[in-house]
Amino acid sequence: MAILQTNIDHVVVAARSLAEGTAWCEATLGITPQAGGEHEQFGTHNRLFKIATPRYPSAYFEIIAVNPDASVQKRSANKRWFDLDDEGLQVSIAQQPALIHVVVSTTDIQLASHTWKTQGLDIGPVVHAQRQTDKGLLNWQITVRNDGQRLFDGTLPTLIQWGEPNSAEPMRLHPSRILPQSGVSLHSVSVSHPAIDKLTSAYKAVHLNDIETIRGDANISVHLQTPKGLVVLQSRGL
Repeated sequence: MAILQTNIDHVVVAARSLAEGTAWCEATLGITPQAGGEHEQFGTHNRLFKIATPRYPSAYFEIIAVNPDASVQKRSANKRWFDLDDEGLQVSIAQQPALIHVVVSTTDIQLASHTWKTQGLDIGPVVHAQRQTDKGLLNWQITVRNDGQRLFDGTLPTLIQWGEPNSAEPMRLHPSRILPQSGVSLHSVSVSHPAIDKLTSAYKAVHLNDIETIRGDANISVHLQTPKGLVVLQSRGL
């Protein structure tokens, strides 16, 4: 049986609107993000760019916002993912867009999800999602709690597995494969948290070795090489 593999898939910055997220990206990172698409069942939309390196071969960057034009009829009755319905988070990102989360890709999301649940981590059910692109339809499975909450102040990643269940080519359509080079590359990701022992145990259980763990206040730290030089984004527990 193949060993479960889990790696950084993408980092998530939340913005009040995609226009504000784009302006922030241009000012902070020196590039304009690509158009993404809509997530009908969650009432959100995004912009993306590639940050892949040999160390993080599938990594990309997502700027996400609530879609004001989303159809209520097509939305899930549950809360939006990534705490985007949380009033405190919305107040924070009204000041400026902020790093809020990391999503990790795994080779067996059902196994990885079950493993975390046996550790007492209620990361929610595995749901199927999709988004249309000009390259074709992107399909993925992802863990989303019904209340939309991230755990450990966002430092416990969301799990994702690309492709339809049992797909023979799960990574054929993946953002990092269809996005052009952006001029931004991922240097490193680290997290800190007061409950770092439990967090580290969760990472090890699904063979996630891409993220350094440090004891301290809740925070995600993402180091990026950009046209503006080395830029460090931090969540500070948002």
